[in-house]
Amino acid sequence: MQKPSAVTPDAPAPIRMPLLTQEWLDLAFVHWAVDPADVAGLMPRGTVPDTHDGLTYVGLVAFRMHRVGWFRLPGVPYLGSFPETNVRLYSVDAHGRRGVVFRSMDASRLIPVVMGRVAFRLPYLWSRMSVRTVGDTVSYTSFRRWPGPRGAHSRITVRPGERIHEPTALEHFLTARWGMHNMFFGGAAYLPNHHPRWPLHRARLVTCDEDLVAGAGIEPPTAAPVSVLYSPGVPVRLGRPALAAKS
Repeated sequence: MQKPSAVTPDAPAPIRMPLLTQEWLDLAFVHWAVDPADVAGLMPRGTVPDTHDGLTYVGLVAFRMHRVGWFRLPGVPYLGSFPETNVRLYSVDAHGRRGVVFRSMDASRLIPVVMGRVAFRLPYLWSRMSVRTVGDTVSYTSFRRWPGPRGAHSRITVRPGERIHEPTALEHFLTARWGMHNMFFGGAAYLPNHHPRWPLHRARLVTCDEDLVAGAGIEPPTAAPVSVLYSPGVPVRLGRPALAAKS
């Protein structure tokens, strides 16, 4: 297994012919530290938990997906725009490529959910969702509809604060992830992404009532999050999947 690639705030390579384009907007990143041994069994074949100072992390990331489009075509305004909330882990493969592993991906549009499940074998789930800004807070709600468990939910409210001009090594580790690992039809694969450097803000977690982490097969956190961040968002390009080495 190759040494993991460096964590870089900028994407390592451009994606000139994207498979998908989209925007990720109004993101809340909520993270808890976990023992790598506790999540090693949840990783796709050919990957292991990625670590920072001996720990790995589970992330609850809520945001608005905006104008998803295929190839270089314009993004779709209705079906391609919807709230989404992900439970994710951190991974590295035998090539040293760092990425994320999605354990659940709740979204409010049924057609994109079905397409994501069928075309990419991603754990998309159809949920009733909203993202609302009230005063100086942003609230994200999600109540699962299909395929279940029905009623699995999250209610998150954050208060964004000052802009982070010099993110810490941990903040880069948690946000500067330039691909995802997933089990595709040809085996474990890596799907790269490219976007500008994250504009990050520190944030205070006002409320967090959720059972999505436990529903994703991860021991629910009992301690306070180690990191809460907010970003107004970035435009994103997704590349074509590349097979990951088998373990």
